[in-house]
Amino acid sequence: MQLNRMLLIGEKETFIVRVLIKKIQDAGYQCDFATWNINDIYSKWDGKELVTLFMDDNCTPPEDVLHFLSDKVSEYGAKIIVIGDKLDVQFISENVPAESIFKKFVRPIDNNEYVVAVKELMGKIESGEYMKTILVVDDDAGYLALVREWLKGSYKVAMVNSGLQAIKWLGKNKADLILLDHEMPVTSGPQVLEMLRSDEDTKNIPVIFLTGKGDKDSVMAVVALRPEGYFLKTIEKDELLEKLKEFFILHK
Repeated sequence: MQLNRMLLIGEKETFIVRVLIKKIQDAGYQCDFATWNINDIYSKWDGKELVTLFMDDNCTPPEDVLHFLSDKVSEYGAKIIVIGDKLDVQFISENVPAESIFKKFVRPIDNNEYVVAVKELMGKIESGEYMKTILVVDDDAGYLALVREWLKGSYKVAMVNSGLQAIKWLGKNKADLILLDHEMPVTSGPQVLEMLRSDEDTKNIPVIFLTGKGDKDSVMAVVALRPEGYFLKTIEKDELLEKLKEFFILHK
């Protein structure tokens, strides 16, 4: 079981907060505490995947803190458990993206139910349920294997070696993004993109071209097809992961 993945945030570390943290630690997780302070939250974030917002005595987070948290959980794909009075929970629900909220608890909270919710969420994270799905389409088996190795820890990755296989795969599965080889035999990348855009079920799936040609004319030819972007095949692992992260942040 992984550690350092939870952050409990509240106005102050009360007795109830310490009890919840102890319960989480007894369940095998490390849980840090932060106050309603941007610098405190930032210093303890460290890639947290679960945040518990604990509101005691009608104390909701300041507006700037709430905006910071909303951006942070969206950027990292983290989930939130909300604990507070009915009106406080409603306030958070109205000011935080619904997809970021995993569970809501109205005080008084059942500690065991809270721990069960934490375990449920961690199980979903471990299984990859919240990972984005990327379909990689390329006729080069070696390149497919390389990209899969780069992405598999951060995304669900499916691979096919032709445009027709891509269309067939999409008939039974869903993808959040398609990385599409521009220069393929038989059915080229542009032809595949045209087929995707003409089908009601696939027309809105974002496509980023993979191309081995970086000269101006080749790049302009790719851009003219109006994909969501393009990556040169010479791109390194860290840059690819960073650009994909930026893409999903901008295309929620």
